[in-house]
Amino acid sequence: MNMFKSLRSKLTIVYALTIVTPFVILAFALPFYAQHVLTSDTEQLTEGTLRAVAGNIETYLDDLERLTASPYLNDNVIQALKITADNLYENASAYTKLQTDRALKSTLPNYLINTRKDILSTITITTNGKAYLTAKNNNIELVADFPFQDELWYKKAIQKDGKVAFISSHPQDYLTNQKELQVFSVSRLIKNPDSGQPLAVILADADTNVLEKITKDIRFNVSSVVVIMDEDRNVIFANKPLSEDMIKQLRSGGDAKAKDTGYVTVSQTIKPANWVMTVFLSNEELKNKVRWIYTTAVLLSVGGLVVTFFVFLYFSQWIVKPVKHMIEVMNKVKKGNLQARYGIAGSDELSYLGQSLNKMISQLDDLINREYKAALAQRNAEYRALQSQIQPHFLYNTLAGLIGLNRIGETKKLETAIISLSGMLRYMLDENQWTSIENEFAFLTKYALLQQIRFEDKLKIVIEYEEAAADFKIPKLLFQPILENAIIHGVEPDDKENEVKVSAFITETNGRPHICIEICDDGVGFDTHTQDAEPSRHIGISNVQARLQLAYPNASLTVHSIPGSGTRVTIAIPEEDEQQ
Repeated sequence: MNMFKSLRSKLTIVYALTIVTPFVILAFALPFYAQHVLTSDTEQLTEGTLRAVAGNIETYLDDLERLTASPYLNDNVIQALKITADNLYENASAYTKLQTDRALKSTLPNYLINTRKDILSTITITTNGKAYLTAKNNNIELVADFPFQDELWYKKAIQKDGKVAFISSHPQDYLTNQKELQVFSVSRLIKNPDSGQPLAVILADADTNVLEKITKDIRFNVSSVVVIMDEDRNVIFANKPLSEDMIKQLRSGGDAKAKDTGYVTVSQTIKPANWVMTVFLSNEELKNKVRWIYTTAVLLSVGGLVVTFFVFLYFSQWIVKPVKHMIEVMNKVKKGNLQARYGIAGSDELSYLGQSLNKMISQLDDLINREYKAALAQRNAEYRALQSQIQPHFLYNTLAGLIGLNRIGETKKLETAIISLSGMLRYMLDENQWTSIENEFAFLTKYALLQQIRFEDKLKIVIEYEEAAADFKIPKLLFQPILENAIIHGVEPDDKENEVKVSAFITETNGRPHICIEICDDGVGFDTHTQDAEPSRHIGISNVQARLQLAYPNASLTVHSIPGSGTRVTIAIPEEDEQQ
């Protein structure tokens, strides 16, 4: 998760949210929206067109409806139908028969046939079974003894009981030589205006081509199929052949989005007949019309992303590069290189920040030079002062031992002691204030020789160290005061033979390697909790502890002593704090 904490990653997130996301939305959402708008507009345009066409068809059906009601407009025709329906024609006078025949065979046909040119024929069937044909083609006749009462249109007219019945597409099988012609019809039961008794059923046939004439001028912006169905979902007219899926969809009510047929459907009801006019619009062509929008949107989005990506790279580099440079400078300063500087020039905020960083480093360098170096000089002075306290004290005790040898006449031992002292003085007077454990223990060996000459068999001194600790750097003369304390305050007051052991080794404490130096004796010991212990013993220990803390702040010095059992002083220095 650290990658999301960097400045570049945050800029990338901002770029993705503000630039990439809108472009991606534009590339995919805009075409969908455009397709939706185009489809919606096409459907609305189609609905408007269908309403206009449905209005024309409704007007035509109204004309047919009025046509079937035309017998009511002529009293002679009604009177003739009454005579025929009541079976009075055979017993009527010659004049009455003449009037009846003229009304049914001349007046009514002339009125019906001249109403609309696209009416192919009309048939009037009286209740006693007589049929009267009116047709534009004089060569057409009624089929002899045709069972009109069994026809669907006849039954529907009877069911409507005087109201108009709209009949779906059907053949004129009741006419001669008209088997292949498909017509749609309007039928009505004619009733006696006075008694309400049925007089006749009138049927008007219209060629389905009239529907083609009405719908032929319909134009849509995609390929389409116009279908007109009756109230029972039977197809009356279709301007193009219909597939099985289309017919199935029409009869089932369908879905506005025809997934199986590949068409979008828009429907309009023709109210007088309760017919439904449906238009199938090619869904594929609608998609093709918005495909160029997809292409344009994708190209614009890709081009915009490419341009903005390179702009983002440039500006992010312009921002991130100076910041990275500043981080590099600060890391160098952190490692102690106070000469590192931010070197990118400019006049913007980042350049001003870099200049401020340079100024801060310079001020920090000056502060270190003034304060830290001054403190270091003071620390070195304190260190030298502590070391200078050791040397006179050491010389005093050593010379006291030499005087003792001289008084007892041990000239050979005295000579050996003076040679050892000479080597020790050369070591002590060396200007280098730091040495290794190996050199320091060599110095302690010479010092031990002087003390063993003095105490003879009463004192045994063992000095040893691990090879791994030989090169570890320590302040010079750090352990000599402790060894001297062990001899003077631990061995000298004791009556028995004693042993002093000085050792250096590497150990591990709390998972960290430490250099441990132990000075142990089996002398008289002392009570570490007693406040009135010998002052000289405390002077040596406190001096060593002060020098140790100046050299190694993390080092520790512990003293463990039991009266009558000896003393053990342990110095532990973290190996990682070794002075270079």
